[in-house]
Amino acid sequence: MGDVGSFSEMAGELYVRTEHLENIEIQPLVTAETVLSELEKGSINKGIFPIENSNGGIVIEAVHAMAKHRFNIEKMFEMDVHHNLLVKKGVTASEIKTITSHDQALKQCRMYIKRIWPEADIIPYKDTAAAARALQKGELPSTTAVIASRRAAERYDLDILEESVQDLKYNYTMFLVATKLAD
Repeated sequence: MGDVGSFSEMAGELYVRTEHLENIEIQPLVTAETVLSELEKGSINKGIFPIENSNGGIVIEAVHAMAKHRFNIEKMFEMDVHHNLLVKKGVTASEIKTITSHDQALKQCRMYIKRIWPEADIIPYKDTAAAARALQKGELPSTTAVIASRRAAERYDLDILEESVQDLKYNYTMFLVATKLAD
């Protein structure tokens, strides 16, 4: 789940390292629904997506997708997630009118947003990294800030206006590794 530069991509890489897997290709499938659909079709061997966060709670999108598909749970693991506020190159804090990100990231940063950006419009997006990509491509106004990973900032050539904007210092997300049910 997640676009290139997402926390889910990083979780996939962590899983590959800790399990000592080789010759693995990580495909950014963006949504839990797509991950589980592709898993059922046999297009992928494993799917990794977030199911719960220590601050943001249950990832509703993942729960809905899990209810619609059949799969095995191979493993669950946690990863510490640090959100950053990303902007287009040269954009200053005074220019920001809107903050966007995946709903779960917005939940994990809600007190920060309320305290620092009380006047900003808050708009959920399908994925943190996809929002960063959209900002870089000009699909979102330059007055938009995106909450996403440091990797997304690097990947999409965005500035980090502020680091570690999540409400909890230790912000753990539980990821699930799904495999296809045997035929």
